[in-house]
Amino acid sequence: MPDLLVTEQDGVATLTMNRPDSLNALGGDMLTEMLEALTRIAGDMSVGCVVLTGAGRGFSAGGDMKARATGEKPILDGTREQAQMSLRARMEASRILHEMPKPTIAMVNGVAAGAGMSLMLACDMRIGGANARMGTAFGKMGFSGDFGGHWFLNRLVGPAKARELYFTAEVIDSAEMARLGLLNKLVADAELTATTMALAKQLAAGPRVAWHHMKRNMQVAEQGTLSEALDVEAFGMTRCRDTEDHREALKAFAEKRPPVFSGR
Repeated sequence: MPDLLVTEQDGVATLTMNRPDSLNALGGDMLTEMLEALTRIAGDMSVGCVVLTGAGRGFSAGGDMKARATGEKPILDGTREQAQMSLRARMEASRILHEMPKPTIAMVNGVAAGAGMSLMLACDMRIGGANARMGTAFGKMGFSGDFGGHWFLNRLVGPAKARELYFTAEVIDSAEMARLGLLNKLVADAELTATTMALAKQLAAGPRVAWHHMKRNMQVAEQGTLSEALDVEAFGMTRCRDTEDHREALKAFAEKRPPVFSGR
Protein backbone atom coordinates (compact mmCIF):
# COMPACT_ATOMS: atom_id res chain seq x y z
CA MET A 1 0.00 0.00 0.00
CA PRO A 2 1.48 3.40 -0.97
CA ASP A 3 2.22 5.99 1.71
CA LEU A 4 0.09 8.49 -0.21
CA LEU A 5 -3.24 7.71 -1.84
CA VAL A 6 -4.31 9.92 -4.75
CA THR A 7 -7.83 9.88 -6.15
CA GLU A 8 -9.46 12.18 -8.68
CA GLN A 9 -13.20 12.64 -9.14
CA ASP A 10 -15.42 15.50 -10.34
CA GLY A 11 -12.39 17.74 -10.83
CA VAL A 12 -11.20 17.19 -7.24
CA ALA A 13 -7.87 15.54 -6.45
CA THR A 14 -7.76 14.05 -2.95
CA LEU A 15 -4.37 13.29 -1.41
CA THR A 16 -4.61 11.01 1.62
CA MET A 17 -1.53 10.55 3.80
CA ASN A 18 -1.65 6.82 4.37
CA ARG A 19 0.39 5.74 7.38
CA PRO A 20 -2.45 5.48 9.92
CA ASP A 21 -0.47 3.31 12.35
CA SER A 22 1.87 6.26 12.97
CA LEU A 23 -0.82 8.97 12.72
CA ASN A 24 0.45 9.59 9.19
CA ALA A 25 3.94 10.58 10.27
CA LEU A 26 5.89 11.99 7.33
CA GLY A 27 8.24 9.07 6.88
CA GLY A 28 8.77 6.29 4.40
CA ASP A 29 8.16 7.46 0.86
CA MET A 30 5.29 9.79 1.73
CA LEU A 31 6.98 13.12 1.06
CA THR A 32 8.55 11.93 -2.18
CA GLU A 33 5.16 10.70 -3.37
CA MET A 34 3.48 13.91 -2.20
CA LEU A 35 5.91 16.14 -4.07
CA GLU A 36 5.46 14.11 -7.25
CA ALA A 37 1.67 14.21 -6.94
CA LEU A 38 1.48 17.93 -6.11
CA THR A 39 3.81 18.88 -8.95
CA ARG A 40 1.72 16.90 -11.44
CA ILE A 41 -1.64 18.10 -10.12
CA ALA A 42 -0.56 21.76 -10.08
CA GLY A 43 -0.30 21.64 -13.87
CA ASP A 44 -3.21 19.28 -14.54
CA MET A 45 -6.02 21.29 -16.13
CA SER A 46 -8.56 18.54 -15.35
CA VAL A 47 -8.13 19.19 -11.60
CA GLY A 48 -9.85 22.26 -10.20
CA CYS A 49 -9.38 21.75 -6.45
CA VAL A 50 -7.09 19.74 -4.15
CA VAL A 51 -7.99 18.18 -0.80
CA LEU A 52 -5.26 17.03 1.62
CA THR A 53 -6.19 14.71 4.49
CA GLY A 54 -4.98 11.76 6.54
CA ALA A 55 -6.08 8.15 6.82
CA GLY A 56 -7.48 6.85 10.10
CA ARG A 57 -7.77 9.01 13.18
CA GLY A 58 -5.20 11.70 12.43
CA PHE A 59 -4.26 14.29 9.82
CA SER A 60 -0.50 14.01 10.35
CA ALA A 61 1.68 13.81 13.45
CA GLY A 62 4.55 15.40 11.53
CA GLY A 63 8.07 14.01 11.35
CA ASP A 64 8.56 10.31 12.00
CA MET A 65 10.36 10.45 15.34
CA LYS A 66 10.28 6.67 15.70
CA ALA A 67 12.20 6.26 12.46
CA ARG A 68 14.69 8.89 13.60
CA ALA A 69 15.13 7.25 17.00
CA THR A 70 15.69 3.79 15.51
CA GLY A 71 17.64 4.94 12.47
CA GLU A 72 15.08 3.22 10.25
CA LYS A 73 14.76 5.92 7.56
CA PRO A 74 15.17 9.35 9.11
CA ILE A 75 14.51 12.46 7.03
CA LEU A 76 17.50 14.29 8.52
CA ASP A 77 20.04 11.66 7.46
CA GLY A 78 23.59 12.31 6.23
CA THR A 79 25.92 15.21 6.92
CA ARG A 80 24.51 18.52 8.10
CA GLU A 81 24.76 19.96 4.58
CA GLN A 82 23.19 16.87 2.98
CA ALA A 83 20.36 16.85 5.51
CA GLN A 84 19.71 20.56 4.98
CA MET A 85 19.48 20.17 1.21
CA SER A 86 17.28 17.08 1.45
CA LEU A 87 14.91 18.68 3.97
CA ARG A 88 14.66 21.89 1.96
CA ALA A 89 13.74 19.92 -1.15
CA ARG A 90 10.97 18.08 0.72
CA MET A 91 9.64 21.33 2.15
CA GLU A 92 8.65 22.37 -1.39
CA ALA A 93 5.42 20.47 -0.64
CA SER A 94 4.27 23.42 1.49
CA ARG A 95 5.12 25.97 -1.17
CA ILE A 96 3.34 24.05 -3.93
CA LEU A 97 0.23 23.60 -1.77
CA HIS A 98 0.18 27.31 -1.02
CA GLU A 99 1.06 28.63 -4.47
CA MET A 100 -0.46 26.19 -6.98
CA PRO A 101 -2.98 27.97 -9.25
CA LYS A 102 -6.05 26.25 -7.79
CA PRO A 103 -7.73 26.11 -4.36
CA THR A 104 -6.36 23.69 -1.76
CA ILE A 105 -8.30 22.46 1.27
CA ALA A 106 -7.01 20.63 4.35
CA MET A 107 -9.60 18.18 5.70
CA VAL A 108 -8.47 17.94 9.32
CA ASN A 109 -9.74 14.69 10.82
CA GLY A 110 -7.56 14.55 13.93
CA VAL A 111 -4.18 15.71 15.17
CA ALA A 112 -2.04 17.98 12.98
CA ALA A 113 1.35 18.41 14.62
CA GLY A 114 4.79 19.63 13.66
CA ALA A 115 5.34 19.43 9.92
CA GLY A 116 1.83 17.99 9.62
CA MET A 117 0.53 21.24 11.08
CA SER A 118 2.63 23.20 8.60
CA LEU A 119 1.17 21.29 5.64
CA MET A 120 -2.32 21.93 7.00
CA LEU A 121 -1.60 25.67 7.28
CA ALA A 122 -0.16 25.74 3.75
CA CYS A 123 -3.59 25.00 2.31
CA ASP A 124 -5.90 27.84 1.29
CA MET A 125 -8.68 26.64 3.59
CA ARG A 126 -9.07 24.22 6.48
CA ILE A 127 -12.18 22.31 7.47
CA GLY A 128 -11.99 20.41 10.74
CA GLY A 129 -14.00 17.80 12.56
CA ALA A 130 -14.69 17.99 16.28
CA ASN A 131 -11.68 15.75 16.97
CA ALA A 132 -9.26 18.05 15.15
CA ARG A 133 -6.40 19.41 17.22
CA MET A 134 -3.13 21.13 16.50
CA GLY A 135 0.28 21.61 18.05
CA THR A 136 3.62 22.94 16.86
CA ALA A 137 5.35 20.08 18.76
CA PHE A 138 8.87 20.98 17.65
CA GLY A 139 10.09 22.37 20.97
CA LYS A 140 9.17 19.12 22.71
CA MET A 141 11.67 17.31 20.49
CA GLY A 142 14.42 19.92 20.62
CA PHE A 143 13.69 21.05 17.08
CA SER A 144 13.04 24.56 15.75
CA GLY A 145 10.41 23.88 13.06
CA ASP A 146 10.07 23.35 9.34
CA PHE A 147 7.73 23.21 6.31
CA GLY A 148 6.92 26.91 6.60
CA GLY A 149 4.91 26.71 9.80
CA HIS A 150 6.36 29.94 11.19
CA TRP A 151 5.53 31.82 7.98
CA PHE A 152 1.96 30.55 7.81
CA LEU A 153 1.11 30.79 11.51
CA ASN A 154 2.52 34.29 11.83
CA ARG A 155 0.21 35.47 9.05
CA LEU A 156 -2.85 33.58 10.24
CA VAL A 157 -2.85 34.42 13.96
CA GLY A 158 -0.32 37.24 14.27
CA PRO A 159 3.24 37.25 15.63
CA ALA A 160 2.39 37.26 19.34
CA LYS A 161 0.14 34.19 19.21
CA ALA A 162 2.43 32.42 16.76
CA ARG A 163 5.36 32.82 19.16
CA GLU A 164 3.25 31.55 22.04
CA LEU A 165 2.18 28.44 20.14
CA TYR A 166 5.74 27.67 19.07
CA PHE A 167 7.43 28.30 22.41
CA THR A 168 4.84 26.49 24.54
CA ALA A 169 4.00 23.73 22.02
CA GLU A 170 0.49 23.85 23.46
CA VAL A 171 -1.98 21.50 21.80
CA ILE A 172 -5.20 23.35 20.97
CA ASP A 173 -8.54 21.71 20.26
CA SER A 174 -10.88 22.23 17.33
CA ALA A 175 -12.92 24.93 19.07
CA GLU A 176 -9.81 27.01 19.76
CA MET A 177 -8.55 26.43 16.23
CA ALA A 178 -11.83 27.80 14.90
CA ARG A 179 -11.75 30.76 17.32
CA LEU A 180 -8.27 31.70 16.11
CA GLY A 181 -9.34 31.45 12.48
CA LEU A 182 -7.21 28.37 11.83
CA LEU A 183 -10.31 26.46 10.75
CA ASN A 184 -12.63 28.00 8.17
CA LYS A 185 -15.34 25.56 9.18
CA LEU A 186 -15.80 23.31 12.21
CA VAL A 187 -18.25 20.44 11.75
CA ALA A 188 -19.19 17.18 13.41
CA ASP A 189 -16.76 14.37 12.61
CA ALA A 190 -19.52 12.46 10.82
CA GLU A 191 -20.07 15.45 8.51
CA LEU A 192 -16.42 16.24 7.78
CA THR A 193 -15.98 14.36 4.52
CA ALA A 194 -19.33 15.40 3.04
CA THR A 195 -18.82 19.07 3.97
CA THR A 196 -15.28 19.18 2.62
CA MET A 197 -16.07 17.41 -0.62
CA ALA A 198 -19.13 19.59 -1.24
CA LEU A 199 -16.95 22.71 -1.04
CA ALA A 200 -14.19 21.10 -3.12
CA LYS A 201 -16.63 20.14 -5.88
CA GLN A 202 -18.15 23.63 -5.80
CA LEU A 203 -14.72 25.19 -6.27
CA ALA A 204 -13.69 22.67 -8.94
CA ALA A 205 -16.80 23.63 -10.91
CA GLY A 206 -15.99 27.33 -10.63
CA PRO A 207 -14.16 29.78 -12.91
CA ARG A 208 -10.71 28.22 -12.77
CA VAL A 209 -8.88 31.03 -14.57
CA ALA A 210 -10.30 33.45 -12.00
CA TRP A 211 -9.17 31.17 -9.15
CA HIS A 212 -5.67 31.14 -10.66
CA HIS A 213 -5.47 34.94 -10.62
CA MET A 214 -7.12 35.21 -7.19
CA LYS A 215 -4.37 33.03 -5.73
CA ARG A 216 -1.73 35.18 -7.37
CA ASN A 217 -3.41 38.30 -5.97
CA MET A 218 -3.36 36.78 -2.47
CA GLN A 219 0.30 35.84 -2.75
CA VAL A 220 1.28 39.38 -3.72
CA ALA A 221 -0.93 40.78 -0.96
CA GLU A 222 0.90 38.62 1.60
CA GLN A 223 4.27 40.20 0.98
CA GLY A 224 4.09 42.88 -1.72
CA THR A 225 3.36 46.60 -1.72
CA LEU A 226 -0.04 48.12 -2.48
CA SER A 227 1.26 49.24 -5.86
CA GLU A 228 2.36 45.68 -6.67
CA ALA A 229 -1.02 44.36 -5.55
CA LEU A 230 -2.84 46.83 -7.82
CA ASP A 231 -0.61 45.84 -10.74
CA VAL A 232 -1.28 42.13 -10.39
CA GLU A 233 -5.01 42.72 -9.89
CA ALA A 234 -5.17 44.73 -13.11
CA PHE A 235 -3.28 41.99 -14.93
CA GLY A 236 -5.65 39.28 -13.67
CA MET A 237 -8.85 41.18 -14.36
CA THR A 238 -7.93 41.83 -17.99
CA ARG A 239 -7.07 38.16 -18.50
CA CYS A 240 -10.32 37.01 -16.89
CA ARG A 241 -12.26 39.43 -19.10
CA ASP A 242 -11.43 37.34 -22.16
CA THR A 243 -12.41 33.93 -20.75
CA GLU A 244 -15.36 31.76 -21.70
CA ASP A 245 -16.34 31.69 -18.03
CA HIS A 246 -16.71 35.48 -17.89
CA ARG A 247 -18.84 35.47 -21.01
CA GLU A 248 -20.98 32.68 -19.55
CA ALA A 249 -21.36 34.63 -16.28
CA LEU A 250 -22.59 37.70 -18.17
CA LYS A 251 -25.06 35.62 -20.16
CA ALA A 252 -26.31 33.85 -17.03
CA PHE A 253 -26.72 37.19 -15.24
CA ALA A 254 -28.86 38.53 -18.10
CA GLU A 255 -30.91 35.33 -18.17
CA LYS A 256 -31.31 35.29 -14.36
CA ARG A 257 -29.84 31.80 -13.92
CA PRO A 258 -26.74 30.32 -12.26
CA PRO A 259 -23.69 30.24 -14.53
CA VAL A 260 -22.27 26.94 -15.75
CA PHE A 261 -18.51 27.36 -15.88
CA SER A 262 -16.19 25.39 -18.14
CA GLY A 263 -12.93 26.38 -16.50
CA ARG A 264 -11.79 28.21 -19.63
